[in-house]
Amino acid sequence: MHIDLTGQAAIITGASSGLGRAAAIAFAAAGAAVAVNYNSSEDKAREVVDQIVQAGGKAFACAADTSDEAAVTRMFDETVERFGGVDIVFANAGLQKDAAYADMTLADWKQVIDVNLTGQFLVTREAVRRFRQQGDRGVSRAIGKILFMSSVHEVIPWAGHANYAASKGGSGMLMRTLAQEVAGDRIRVNGIAPGAIATAINADATADQDKLLELIPYGRVGDPDDVARAALFLVSDAADYIVGSTLTIDGAMSLYPGFRDNG
Repeated sequence: MHIDLTGQAAIITGASSGLGRAAAIAFAAAGAAVAVNYNSSEDKAREVVDQIVQAGGKAFACAADTSDEAAVTRMFDETVERFGGVDIVFANAGLQKDAAYADMTLADWKQVIDVNLTGQFLVTREAVRRFRQQGDRGVSRAIGKILFMSSVHEVIPWAGHANYAASKGGSGMLMRTLAQEVAGDRIRVNGIAPGAIATAINADATADQDKLLELIPYGRVGDPDDVARAALFLVSDAADYIVGSTLTIDGAMSLYPGFRDNG
């Protein structure tokens, strides 16, 4: 199956590293023009842009704190100015601030919720507004595609990570609620829920691979391209009848492997 995003413009938040970076490169390789969003890692974002451009693609680095409403609006304005519109929005930006529940500070709780959940709301709300405003650009069967970055921890509790797990549980329900609301506008909304993927954000969690693999029946830790390929499929016309679904990418981690031998 060949996926072609030629003529489409994509915004990928948190695209300077990890899963966002892999998605930006994959989307561009499929023909999309990509706004590579970053908050503080300008050099890394420009490296992603350079890699895309050197491969013959089109991209630019776009600074925005996705938890800041005005910054989100500016990000969309700049993307539309450069690319003529926006067709795909991948709300990927996220972070962790881990602590035991009784030790978690309100500041760390708020920061994670602000970026991981409120940031997704702000980015996807603006996406809906832009899709409705520009209408059908003739580049896809949907007038716009939205993808939420969630996690297996939208369903698996994670002690010591209450803020992160809460943000991802909220992200899953936010995605499904939005999908229900805007499907009639031909706006497709879906989510992806990675498990253990070897990226900087979860370097500590993936360091002890022997222990980690006890939780992954498929027998390996994922890599960013596993997630990027799934994201690329979901924003393409190949997935046009998929709406309001979360695609779990976890090597069967969320199947509760501890119960394989009757618990």
